[in-house]
Amino acid sequence: MSEEGFENDESDYQTLPRARVNHRQRGLGWFLLGGWKVLCGSCCDCLAHICRRKKELKARTVWLGCPEKCEEKYPKNAIKNQKYNIFTFVPGVLYQQFKFFLNLYFLVVACSQFVPSLKIGYLYTYWAPLGFVLAVTMVREAVDEVRRYQRDKEMNSQLYSKLTVRGKVQVKSSDIQVGDLIIVDKNQRIPADMIFLRTSEKNGACFIRTDQLDGETDWKLKVAVGCTQRLPADLFSITAYVYAQKPQLDIHSFEGNFTREDTDPQIHESLSIENTLWASTVVASGTVIGVVIYTGKETRSVLNTSYAKNKVGLLDLELNRLTKALFLAQVVLSIVMVAVQGFVGPWFRNLFRFVVLFSYIIPISLRVNLDMGKSAYGWMIMKDENIPGTVVRTSTIPEELGRLVYLLTDKTGTLTQNEMVFKRLHLGTVSYGTDTMDEIQSHIIHTSGATPSRKTQASGPKVRKSVSSRIHEAVKAIALCHNVTPVYESHVNGETESAEADQDYSDDNRTYQASSPDEVELVRWTQSVGLTLVNRDLNSLQLKTPSGQILSFHILQIFPFTSESKRMGIIVREESTGDITFYMKGADVAMASIVQYNDWLEEECGNMAREGLRTLVVAKKCLSEEQYQDFENRYNQAKLSIHDRGLKVAAVVESLEREMELLCLTGVEDQLQADVRPTLELLRNAGIKIWMLTGDKLETATCIAKSSHLVSRSQDIHVFRPVSNRGEAHLELNAFRRKHDCALVISGDSLEVCLRYYEHEFVELACQCPAVVCCRCSPTQKAQIVTLLQQHTANRTCAIGDGGNDVSMIQAADCGIGIEGKAVFSSVFYFASVPLYQGFLMVGYATIYTMFPVFSLVLDQDVKPEMALLYPELYKDLTKGRSLSFKTFLIWVLISVYQGGILMYGALVLFESEFVHVVAISFTALILTELLMVALTIRTWHWLMVVAEFFSLGCYLASLAFLNEYFDLSFITTWPFLWKVSAITLVSCLPLYIIKYLKRKFSPPSYSKLSS
Repeated sequence: MSEEGFENDESDYQTLPRARVNHRQRGLGWFLLGGWKVLCGSCCDCLAHICRRKKELKARTVWLGCPEKCEEKYPKNAIKNQKYNIFTFVPGVLYQQFKFFLNLYFLVVACSQFVPSLKIGYLYTYWAPLGFVLAVTMVREAVDEVRRYQRDKEMNSQLYSKLTVRGKVQVKSSDIQVGDLIIVDKNQRIPADMIFLRTSEKNGACFIRTDQLDGETDWKLKVAVGCTQRLPADLFSITAYVYAQKPQLDIHSFEGNFTREDTDPQIHESLSIENTLWASTVVASGTVIGVVIYTGKETRSVLNTSYAKNKVGLLDLELNRLTKALFLAQVVLSIVMVAVQGFVGPWFRNLFRFVVLFSYIIPISLRVNLDMGKSAYGWMIMKDENIPGTVVRTSTIPEELGRLVYLLTDKTGTLTQNEMVFKRLHLGTVSYGTDTMDEIQSHIIHTSGATPSRKTQASGPKVRKSVSSRIHEAVKAIALCHNVTPVYESHVNGETESAEADQDYSDDNRTYQASSPDEVELVRWTQSVGLTLVNRDLNSLQLKTPSGQILSFHILQIFPFTSESKRMGIIVREESTGDITFYMKGADVAMASIVQYNDWLEEECGNMAREGLRTLVVAKKCLSEEQYQDFENRYNQAKLSIHDRGLKVAAVVESLEREMELLCLTGVEDQLQADVRPTLELLRNAGIKIWMLTGDKLETATCIAKSSHLVSRSQDIHVFRPVSNRGEAHLELNAFRRKHDCALVISGDSLEVCLRYYEHEFVELACQCPAVVCCRCSPTQKAQIVTLLQQHTANRTCAIGDGGNDVSMIQAADCGIGIEGKAVFSSVFYFASVPLYQGFLMVGYATIYTMFPVFSLVLDQDVKPEMALLYPELYKDLTKGRSLSFKTFLIWVLISVYQGGILMYGALVLFESEFVHVVAISFTALILTELLMVALTIRTWHWLMVVAEFFSLGCYLASLAFLNEYFDLSFITTWPFLWKVSAITLVSCLPLYIIKYLKRKFSPPSYSKLSS
């Protein structure tokens, strides 16, 4: 698409792109080549939708502790990840097997043998291999289904305490109902979506871990409903209800109201996201009580989870197409055979007999070997010493790892450890790193308790501050400007109980809780240099100096961090002096226009960003009592506004954010997982495009993309501006299109707008980028991105993640990673509609005579693993799929025709008086040819391959003694038999060995060049 395409009138994009319209053309050719399956699938989906039509989700009124008052029946709070039940298991597994042409073909051929006029051989020669394949598949699916059932049962059987009028009762997770009052202890999973009513924490708030919901290991602060937290009695002493909006996908927003009816006037409190406890999160502090508002399928976690699909590997799809081609050739051959006979007699019946006779052109041993080979590859992955602890959950798609083009990865816990380390403090004229932190500590000790007050400084002439005072002010600002809470625990009789923070200030007994690991690390760092946060509640906080002095501060206002403002602030009053100070920290792009003029901030931020550090600019402003009172009046008035409240509040805060004193610049490193950088580089060199999908902030995601070398240092980064409508998306796509070879960073909201109006154009542009970073992604958006890549590129995708929010993405991808060969065949035919090799000969040929050597090809290696890691570019050959292209397929068909002709006509020329000699000579030559062709295919010999070759040959020779029905033992022990078999085998295989030798000598593949 040309650049002018974006410059045209927007009405051009009201229609689908021409390329996509073409796909909608329907005709007889489309129907015969697979359209029938699409239509059948659509009909099945439609019927399934009608059968399980979902009722409309509605807002609800939930009475506290009274589930019987619910106006409607809500879903059961049970977790169910099973794909089948006891009635649908057999039909479901059979449908999954026979929807492929290969398996359906074998079934039709086997069923045809029940018709006497079409019967060619013994029934067991057709049904035994097919039954074996189906039995293996069913056992494998049954084992997986039992495991899923056991995991679901374990989760649904977890016990929780429920508050009733008669006291506490134990209830299973699956029996929890909307309206129940549930008690959840520390480190316990929240079983359903609840409104947070009470907590054992005195400050009325608690922390929860949400890593299984949004993938972020940062602890989130939740606040109990004020009315219920202040109650002196239990919750059954009041009559109250919660009005909750209808269940939605968005895990970051909630709207509702709490109403207490038994007072005059009634008490109303608005509810927001900070009052919610979503299912699948874990309580990190204290004990909480909540009222259940959503259960089961209506919880946020389940709404954001897609149902598991049956994944089909690209190899299976390619073999399915090749099977259709072979079947077409089989039909053509049958028509030729009937035409040679002159279409005499019941020619239509003869035609079908020929089709059945030629059915061994499509060997069922291919299906058996394929399934066994996949299982073997899965076993090898689990036993690989370089990746200990790996568990292969499915044995149907391990070969997909060799065909990947797109790798979609989570950030937190996958690329990073989410462990922050303080690396740099820059004051403008002096910079401190990890090796000079002791100097900062000595400055803090020196100025401890001796810092002059603001009033003293203001009364004298303005002089340049000493380095010690500047360091002290910077560290003090970092120790005050945050949302971190210190938590103390005491161990009594082996049990851990929350204790008063002022009872014990020992460092060993203190842990910090916050919604951001950055903030926790900053506070830990201030502790390490001598200024320790020892206590905090909603209204005050206390710091301890190296000398043991306690500095108390009253919290006047807090301005939390938002993705729009990119900064957070706090106004505190120091109790000892009465000084009021406004501290602020934030991203350099937001703080640059707020702080006083300086000539170093932009340059140093760039330097730290190139080192992969997450930077924060820290500033302060001293306020007089009059200034603060004026601000507070305007701020409170803005908060009471009905219209444009957010804008008015932001305007009042911004009036303070002027000419702030720049204190310091901090650099914190998010520790990457081991070997992330070389791994990403290897994958990139292998031709795999990497997309990072994260729920984290844009700045954090961009920083990790740089530090992990997902984006190389020489590449530009295009940050997609926030867009909210069609016009903005159109303009931004135009701007992006003009960029070349740059990585893309886009937020989930902007992505949703682009996909709504310009799906095809956006995906086309994004796929041209060397790397893509999507931040603030919901779980469903991650899965949607995977699906888009599959639909628009037809390439194989792999998703890797470590949290519950990654499950949908992993399920949607062709190959999902959770952090916790080639068939050789020959065709044999004869100008008569009777089988040449009957009964046990064909079963033996498809199993014990040839299966083990073919199966041993799973041990083959074209290059050593060390060589593959040294030259990752070799991987690009795999993604092209040349091993199973139609060109390769036709070459093998020609080889089969050549060898089949040599075997058949060689035996016809050399056989003597009896027909049985044809069978003996040709079948023995066939077995030897098969074993030699496997040997011809092998690139790297393994001792088990040699064992498989000789074992198969030994089995055949041993069985000759028992196959009197097919072989004349007196003939096969003579020299004529031996030289005739040897001659036929030599003629069928030697030319191929010569061709292979010449090809490797004059046109060697890339891997053989490296090996030599």
